[in-house]
Amino acid sequence: MADAEGGAPAPRGGGRRALVAGVALAAAGPVAGPVAAQSPPPYAPPMAGAVPLVLPRTEFVYEAVCDLAPTMMLGDSPLGERRMVPITGGTFEGPRIRGTVLPGGADRQLVRHDGVRQLDALYELRAEDGAVITVRNRVLVDDPQGGPRYAFSTLEITAPEGPHAWLNRGVYVGTLDSLRPARAAVCIRVYKVV
Repeated sequence: MADAEGGAPAPRGGGRRALVAGVALAAAGPVAGPVAAQSPPPYAPPMAGAVPLVLPRTEFVYEAVCDLAPTMMLGDSPLGERRMVPITGGTFEGPRIRGTVLPGGADRQLVRHDGVRQLDALYELRAEDGAVITVRNRVLVDDPQGGPRYAFSTLEITAPEGPHAWLNRGVYVGTLDSLRPARAAVCIRVYKVV
């Protein structure tokens, strides 16, 4: 008779002893050592052998507090409710740069039919040395009832040539948190993918 895997037949006569030994091992509990503690290996994509799977890391760039005017309702569209939130000012600061958020920017929002909000903000920052930096911040906010809040963004940052040109050479992601009711503002934290 072949084993369960379809291999060679089990030897005659030792079957009962092997069965009793196997039951004794199973009753003794898990085997000590690294074999028992191993979890299933993580998923490896098909090309992981040829191209190493390297998870992205980030480094903190700056935190901005943007002051906001009241929300302007722009009406419904086929995709959802449209809104605009004027940006009236604020500050930003990081290890390599700091300054103010200039008034005049705006956050255009689409509240989709499924409740998810898509934000598209365009505004300028003025560094302490006077350089003006343009930021486009696209945020997806999902605030499901009873579930965790999801609010992450991708940012395009454009700086003039000079001491802040390093901002032109990166991919940026961010987080968004409301400071209400204490302040009509949001806190944006920006990270460079490294």
